[in-house]
Order: sequence, then structure tokens, then C-alpha cells
Amino acid sequence: MKMKDKVVVVTGGGQGIGLGIARAFAAEGASLAITGRNLDKLEKAAQQITADYNVPVFCVSADGSKEADVKNAVAKIAEHYGRIDSIVNNAQTSKSGLTLVEHTTEDFDLAIYTGLYASFWYMREAFPYLKESKGTVINFASGAGLHGRPGQSSYGAAKEGIRGLSRTAATEWGEFGIRVNVVCPLAMTPGLAQWKEAFPEMYAKQLSAIPLHRFGDPQEDIGRVCVFLASDESAYITGQTIELQGGSALRP
Repeated sequence: MKMKDKVVVVTGGGQGIGLGIARAFAAEGASLAITGRNLDKLEKAAQQITADYNVPVFCVSADGSKEADVKNAVAKIAEHYGRIDSIVNNAQTSKSGLTLVEHTTEDFDLAIYTGLYASFWYMREAFPYLKESKGTVINFASGAGLHGRPGQSSYGAAKEGIRGLSRTAATEWGEFGIRVNVVCPLAMTPGLAQWKEAFPEMYAKQLSAIPLHRFGDPQEDIGRVCVFLASDESAYITGQTIELQGGSALRP
């Protein structure tokens, strides 16, 4: 199994894309740590994953927009497992659907703190352990930033910030054997289903622009790409953006 004896941290691992990613790693034998704001969701996800794949899952309640929570989460995970091999920064909240001029400063801060700051804090706190394990970081950006999608100004800004952060980290951390890559997913989740109901025209336009005219599956499509990027099979890949929009492409 690709990830046997590896410890993988997935932020937002209790639901949606994060849960699919956690399940993909569990299928490859990884020991998991999943974080998020809702401990009940995390524990239910952990029970499901353990029952299906018989791997350990450690749950830590943490709000990624709070530096102290992130520090506490990483410290607890490292203490529990004694190592960290990979971290997947998936969690993000935003006011998607609002135009730029409709955003308040608080709306904009929401995206920046739960996305860009959270990724920065998790990376910084996990660095000593990733350095020891010659580990990997998989950060999440979005086509919202790559293509400038309407109604996603704060979200796109946060995601493009994450891409810049990731490219610099890949350069700085390469000498330590740490690889840092970015995935831009588009997957069918309960959150996307809600967005479809709220903004049907935006949804239809986005779907029509996808080459295969379908959204990805959180586990089978997005999760398996993350497993590949965290595995030894991708030891030559760092500093890249992989866009999963029904027709993947590597971007520098």
C-alpha cells in the first residue's frame, strides 16, 4: 500500500472533499489526522473510515482561522503519532456568490483567514516534522482564481495567495526534501449542491466549461491525485499546480 506507515493530516477532513481525500489515503493504509471546527462531524467521519479501512484516525477540533488552534492541532497530532509525513490543506470558507462590490471587509477576511492564513499556519507549524520525514504538502487553490470566475473575488484572492505561498515554499523547502504542490479541484459535494440551488446560472456556466462536462468525485478523482502527490511515485514533482476540472493540466 502506497501510504502504509505514513501519517497524513487533512484539514476539513470531516466532510465534503476533505472526507473524500481522507478516505483515499485510508484506502492506501495511511494513519490519519483530520481537523475541523465541528468535532462531532470529525468523529462520525473517523468511525466510518475506521470501519471501512481499519486504519487509525485521530480527530482534532481546530478553527483554521485562529493561529492558536492551528498550533495546538499540529502539536497534538505530532504528540499522538510521533511524526507527520503529509499535510493536505483543504479547508476553506468564503462568501462565494457575492460580487466584489458586495463584499464587506469581514467577508473578505473570512476567505483570507480560513484559506491563506490557515494554510500558512499549518505549513509553518508542521515544517519541523515534514523536514524530519522529508514529507509533502498539498495545498488547495481553485479555478476561481486561475480563471477569475464571477462571484468569487475573495475566494479567488485567497486561493491565488495560497498558490504564491506554495511556490515559495517549494523553492525554500526543496533542500530539505519537502515537496509542495497545489491542487485546484472541482468536485460534487453537498456544498456545491447548495451553491447550484442558490446560483443556478453560475453553476450551469461552470459545468459547461468543463471538458468532460462533469464534476470530480472527492475520493476517486481528487483523493487519488492527492495520494499520488504524497507518494514516492511523484518524487520528481514540486512547485506545481494541478487543475482537476474534467481535464487536468500541470501549471507552473
